This record gives sequence, structure tokens and C-alpha cells, in this order.
Amino acid sequence: MATVLSLDQAPPLAAPMRFFLTAPIFAMAAGVLLVVHGSDVFASRWMPATLAVTHLLTLGFMLQVMLGALCQLLPVVAGAQMERPLSVAGWVHAAISAGTVLLVAAFWLSAPVAFGAAASLLSVGILGFVAAAVVALRDEGNASATVRDMRLALLGLTVTLIFGALLAAGLAGALSLPLPALADIHLSWGFVAWGGVLLAGVALVVVPMFQLTPSYPRWFERGFSRAAFAFVLAWTALDLAGWRHAAAVFAVAVAVAGAVLAAVTLWVQSRSKRARFDATQQCWRVAMLCALLACALWLLRQALMWLPPLDVLKVPAADWLAGQGGAVLFGGLIIVGGFLSAMTGMLYKIVPFLVWLHARNAARRGPAPNMRQVLGEPAMLRQARCHFAACLLLVLASVWPEVFARICGAVFALAQGLLLANLLRAACVYRAYLRQEPLGPEPATPPVAGQSVAV
Repeated sequence: MATVLSLDQAPPLAAPMRFFLTAPIFAMAAGVLLVVHGSDVFASRWMPATLAVTHLLTLGFMLQVMLGALCQLLPVVAGAQMERPLSVAGWVHAAISAGTVLLVAAFWLSAPVAFGAAASLLSVGILGFVAAAVVALRDEGNASATVRDMRLALLGLTVTLIFGALLAAGLAGALSLPLPALADIHLSWGFVAWGGVLLAGVALVVVPMFQLTPSYPRWFERGFSRAAFAFVLAWTALDLAGWRHAAAVFAVAVAVAGAVLAAVTLWVQSRSKRARFDATQQCWRVAMLCALLACALWLLRQALMWLPPLDVLKVPAADWLAGQGGAVLFGGLIIVGGFLSAMTGMLYKIVPFLVWLHARNAARRGPAPNMRQVLGEPAMLRQARCHFAACLLLVLASVWPEVFARICGAVFALAQGLLLANLLRAACVYRAYLRQEPLGPEPATPPVAGQSVAV
């Protein structure tokens, strides 16, 4: 089903761009930490350096990009305009950026006192954004699948924050809690009910529009996000109630749901009208393949844990897969290979389009720069291929950390530096256009031949 976009309701460019430009900086810091700590990051998911790197990526990159995208999608797709969007974006961005720095420092330096301050700042920023979004959506009658998924994702983000705050309180020594069990629940809500549901809702719009594919199947559009959200909710409730076997069934359902999202997206991509895949399509393809591998790895780990003792099975590498090595590899595949790859692909369409849209509306002398002038394909492909190399090195580092860990960190930091340079280049194109002498309004022309609207 085609989505009608309200381009005239787009917020000021600075609202989403502040989030987009900050994300690669945090990711570069994650790469630097990986270079500094090397193989220690791959030793266990519970290592302080590992937790610091993980939250630099999940809060510093993923949350920044997702909130920035929502700043744009809420008014354009849902017709839900936040009041004073620039002001909201400013203080939300400041709160979550400062909270992320404090939380990473708390993990990295093992400073319990910093957990409380970090949780407070992140709560203010996230709950403030959720409240502003809920108010904007309150009277909105748009019942499209993307709008419904955004509402579900905002609820998922809130629950993710609640469990994260509980974990912070436990780590600060304020509460006595089963931290490993809560951490698994926190991750499931963050990866699936927040990240996965929002990614699926956005994909319904951006994949057909930007990649010239058919629409997603009707059954997927209607049922995927609701089912994934319900599976996570049931898994959480049963796990907290102590019904381990029943919870395991829904945990498997969650992993299968993730695999379905990846498989359906790959199928839709395979029917693209483009003769040659561009950087965005390559990023999405790598993202979905990594997501499939991550889901398969997670299911294999669960099977190994439920089967008889590993020394009886005589399965090669089973101890490694069922242990911390498999856990770190899963995290790397789903975060770096899956979410970061897909979000990089989205940035390479959203940012050039926003620059074109706002430049056109600024009505300066001369035509607004088209999307290819804002950010050229060669620059995007160079960065994307560097990121893909970092994903491959991450897999190798999970198996041979002493050899590949620091190389992986250096290549990943380079890839994120190239991403930042590309986004800054796009921003500079817009600033250069604004310096031109004002003229009359430019006629609305599509940014790419055959493509009239986009978000």
C-alpha cells in the first residue's frame, strides 16, 4: 500500500541532523575502545570494556539515529507534528548524549556512582521524547502500518528504558536484583520490541520507495510487528514468573520473527527494478544476511543449552558456541552487522533527500542540489565497503581475538569516520546553498528520476 507523505510538515533540518551527525562519533569511540582493549572485548559479554563498547553502539549510534529518524517520520509519515520540534530535539539530544557518555564511563571505569546519573539523564531524554511523540500522535487518526509500528516501538523503548534503569540501580548497589536475567530481558526489548519493530515499520516505507521494490506482503504489513511485540511480552512475563520451558518457546518465536523480517526483506529486495544495487541496497542486504546469521546462531545456542551435556554430544566447537564466544559473536552480528548496516543505508537516502527538500524550500538563486550532488555514490560505496570489511573482521575476531580484535577496531573506526565525513559533506552542501542570494521559490522537482517523494 502506498504511503502518502506530508512533505510540507517536515521539521527544521537541524532537528534530525544533530542526531545523525552525533551517531558516527560514538561509533568511532567504540572502535577506539576496541583498539585499546583488543581481545578483552571478545572474552565475555560481561567484561567492562565489552559493555562500554556495546552501549556506545546501542545508545550512541542506534538510539541517536532512530530518534533522529522519528523526528522526521512522525510529521511526514504520520502527520503528527511535535510542538517546537527544534527545541525538543535539542534538549533530548543533549540529555541522551550526556547520559550515554556517563553510562559508558561507568562501565569502562567500573564507577558505580555514575550509573545513577547516567540513568537519570537517559530517562529524562528518552521519556521526554516519548511524551512529545505520544502527544503528537494522540489525535492522529492515521492507521497505517508504519504509524502503528511507531507507536509500538515507542512503547518498546519505554519498557527497554525501565529494565535498563533497574539494571543501573542494581549495578550502583541500590537494589539487589538478578542482573543476568534482567540483562537478557533488557536486550530482548531493545533489539526486538524497540529496534526490530521500528526497523520493520520504517522498512515498509523506505525499502519500496528508495530501492524501487514491490511493497511488502500484506500479511507481513498487518501482522509482523504485532506478533513480534506479543512474543517478547509473553517471553518476559513467563520468564519473570519462573516458567522457564514456556518462556523458551516464546524466545524461539522471537528469533524466528527476526529471521522472518530478514528473509522477507531479502525477498522484496530481490524484486527491485534497479539494474544494479546502490550503496543503500548493499547495506540493507548485508544487514538482513547478518540478521539471519544472528538468529540462526541464537537458535543453535539455545539448542546446545537444552541438549544433553556437550561432552556426550561430541559437537565440534559446541563449548565455544554455547559459551561467551557465541554470545559476543551474536551481539556483533545483530548490532554491527544488522542494525548499523541497515541504519547506514537509511542515512544514505534520508540525509541527501532532506538536504534537497530543505534547499528547495529555501528558494535561493539557482536550482536546489539533487541527491546525487549532495552525496555521490562513490563516496557512499567506499564507506559501505569499509563497514562490510569491519563486519567480516568482527566475525574473525570473535574466533581469533588475539589476531583480529585490534584490526577490527581500527577498520570499524575508519568506516565510521568516513560515514561522519559523508554526512558532514551533505550538511556543507546545504550550508553552501543557503549562502546564495534568495530568489523566488523553486518548482518542485523529484530528486531522482521516477521518484517523486521520499522520507
